[in-house]
Amino acid sequence: MRMLVTRPQPDAQASIERLAALGIDAVAAPLLTRATLDFHLPAVSGFAALAVTSTNALRALEEKGVHEAILRLPVFAVGDRTAHEARALGFAEVQSAGGTFERLTTMMALARIDGPVFYPAGRHLSGDLAGALAPHGIMVVTAVVYEMVAESRFPEDMLAELESGALQAALVYSRRTAEIFCSLVGPNLSAAKKRDLALICLSENVAQPLLGNHFTRVHLADRPDEEAMMSLALAFAREQSGS
Repeated sequence: MRMLVTRPQPDAQASIERLAALGIDAVAAPLLTRATLDFHLPAVSGFAALAVTSTNALRALEEKGVHEAILRLPVFAVGDRTAHEARALGFAEVQSAGGTFERLTTMMALARIDGPVFYPAGRHLSGDLAGALAPHGIMVVTAVVYEMVAESRFPEDMLAELESGALQAALVYSRRTAEIFCSLVGPNLSAAKKRDLALICLSENVAQPLLGNHFTRVHLADRPDEEAMMSLALAFAREQSGS
């Protein structure tokens, strides 16, 4: 059993190591690369909380050396992995919404936040946090701190492995990654292989572009987190081996 991990580094390597612990060989072909942008940290004295929807935002703050100025702020994180990253950076008060943008907005709306929220975000936003929280009287100040840059080519050797069946499955973690996969890989696979390749997806939203591009063997994680992705990968591997 050999699988492809499409998420950006360093997360791709972490997934490969977790798959290896499950007895699954894997290789990385990241379809997005993080680029930290030049940005100015707003005056932090007036903020009541920090909202984070990606570990990449925290990494961008750390790279610029500005995260220490906001360590006092309580953190509302979209999921457990982001919450873990925040704690590792030194944030003491961290809450996880369990993995979805909707849960994050609900959690924040119920938290009775007394003051504006600082939201370091990527250039390609998956949700409008300011718009979602405005009806609840919560002001969000968004700073674009990083960009995920799409790859323009897919490795030829890995494309050959996908077509030959040497790579039997691919793990896909974001809708944008799925769209890039469709653009770079889809036109270069035979129709039969597009039907045969297993795609292990974080959510239905991630899977939609793949289904729309005639990848039909799509598996959805029970929850939008890494634990569920690993469980799904292991279940697929066992199914293929007949164990």
